[in-house]
Amino acid sequence: MLQSYHRQICQRALENIFSPKALERIIVANLGQDHIRYQYGHPHFHYDDNAFDASDAYIEAQRQIVLDALTEKMDPMPAWLAFGRLTHAAQDFYAHSNYVHLWMKTRPEGELSDPPDVEALATDILHHPDLKSGKVNLWDWLAFVPGFYSLAYRLAPEDSHTHMNLDSPKQGGLFPYAFEAAVKRTRYEFDQLAVQLSPDQLARFTEH
Repeated sequence: MLQSYHRQICQRALENIFSPKALERIIVANLGQDHIRYQYGHPHFHYDDNAFDASDAYIEAQRQIVLDALTEKMDPMPAWLAFGRLTHAAQDFYAHSNYVHLWMKTRPEGELSDPPDVEALATDILHHPDLKSGKVNLWDWLAFVPGFYSLAYRLAPEDSHTHMNLDSPKQGGLFPYAFEAAVKRTRYEFDQLAVQLSPDQLARFTEH
């Protein structure tokens, strides 16, 4: 997703949990995953190139960094940074894969669900044989050059990031569903950590 939406998602999901200072550290780490040096050769940061297993493993590794930082040294900074990286990957899953499209196809014919109704972790979709994510290629890079998006879109293959992404409202009507699913997933990821922390550790993490 575009950085402005990553920020909004974090704020929606976490602003009532973390102190402003902690939340800003998390958001900065989240946005840092979109640095140019991470746009090539790191598909697991963004659930690109069908790197589902690698991305799942990356999220688990970041979760462990959070737990280790808070259980061994009660140091929130590494925990905030790891949680930011974790949330970026989790949010990109919905923007870079066809999860939302597959979920919409499960709705009863003629029923138009509202974006807040989207399920973020529907097991049948997570294990659907047709689940896939966009492949990053040369045309995707061209799409970022001002004035060349239309050309890149015409030339890029159907399974490219350019065709599949839901990074902003410009990508059509499924974007609000990807956004809402990412909000729910971000809160879920916090809840997964919270149940593994002591009250003191959780207070240190959230600064409350």
